[in-house]
Amino acid sequence: MSIANRLTHKLVAREIARASLTLQQARAHHPDPFNPKVTKGWKAALKEAEIPRTKFDEEIAHALEFGLPGASSLEDKTIPTFSRGELPHFAGINTFLKAPYVEDARQVGMYDCAVVGVPFDGGCTYRPGTRFGPQGIRRISALYTPYNYEKGIDLREQMTLCDIGDVFTIPANIEKSFDQISNAVAHIASTGTMPIILGGDHSIGFPTVRGIASVTSKNIGIIHVDRHADIQEKDLDERMHTTPYFHATNLPNVNPKNLVQIGIGGWQVPRPAVANMVERETNIFTMDDIEQYGIDKIAEMALERAWDGCDAVYMSYDIDSIEAAFVPGTGWPEPGGLLPREALKLVGLIAKEGLCGMEVVEVSPPYDHADITSLMALRIVVDALGAMVSHGTLGKHKHIIDKPYVPI
Repeated sequence: MSIANRLTHKLVAREIARASLTLQQARAHHPDPFNPKVTKGWKAALKEAEIPRTKFDEEIAHALEFGLPGASSLEDKTIPTFSRGELPHFAGINTFLKAPYVEDARQVGMYDCAVVGVPFDGGCTYRPGTRFGPQGIRRISALYTPYNYEKGIDLREQMTLCDIGDVFTIPANIEKSFDQISNAVAHIASTGTMPIILGGDHSIGFPTVRGIASVTSKNIGIIHVDRHADIQEKDLDERMHTTPYFHATNLPNVNPKNLVQIGIGGWQVPRPAVANMVERETNIFTMDDIEQYGIDKIAEMALERAWDGCDAVYMSYDIDSIEAAFVPGTGWPEPGGLLPREALKLVGLIAKEGLCGMEVVEVSPPYDHADITSLMALRIVVDALGAMVSHGTLGKHKHIIDKPYVPI
């Protein structure tokens, strides 16, 4: 080999070695995916073993007792003849997350949380359909298990949840429906159980808050996630889904300075609402604010304002706050909203501090595609519950319940 060739080979070998070293240095910061001390994925896998299976075992025993043992040909002797409990996901009665249905409403206080449907769309100002929201959310909830891998929690094992059914709303009468809704929510809240409301259009935001506020002398803050302001006094001469927070912040223990509105903007904020926002000095964060500050900072500021001088916080989540491409099944879709992952992160950060109640509204199954809007609403609820369970704040609100339930 000539001297020139030898030099060329040496230069090539040196460059290969240098490139290999550079590549090793570039990858040195990557975690070892098989090291359980490094990745969250492995930590989550290991944490599963720490979660009890007591309630799951009780559910199996219950299913065999009330659903009768399965056929002798089945190898799995935990399977009953009649479907009871979580499995199979495509069968059974669609309560929320296959939670127990409480037919006797007087027994609701036995549970940490109670899901209640509010099938009402009499407050819609454009396209109806949200009266079917509770059905849609419950139906798709059969898809889920109560266990979350990343969080390392199992709602069945670490809290108690029931489904109390739907409020009997009056389709042709907004005010009578509001009274029914307030009574239902007040009854649940008065027992110390946290109400989880499935709407329904956003007009229900007033009677739901009124229900909780009626059984406490303490101050309540509201975190309202939406693309619309919903703070007009009236719309079309009635209290519609554009008006709940004008009336909610008229309640003596719900101050507008503790109303935080996140995601407001676009081409669907009626101008009459703006004057009320300014006059009442509510806290408003647009999508531009979220872009500028990020979800973590927005959540921090929202919690600071909502909790200032308050003893509990209520969360109202309007599904149309999310980018319209992901939630077509809603009455007033508006492009440019939150992405699903942003929405879930925001919900988790808000809920981990504890809630006295929450609602998800404006899910309209007739306009949905493949249940994706209902699925997103479901995810918002279970993520909020998961955050409270993870941080030990579920039931934090119970001390504020200091007044008896007095029906309207």
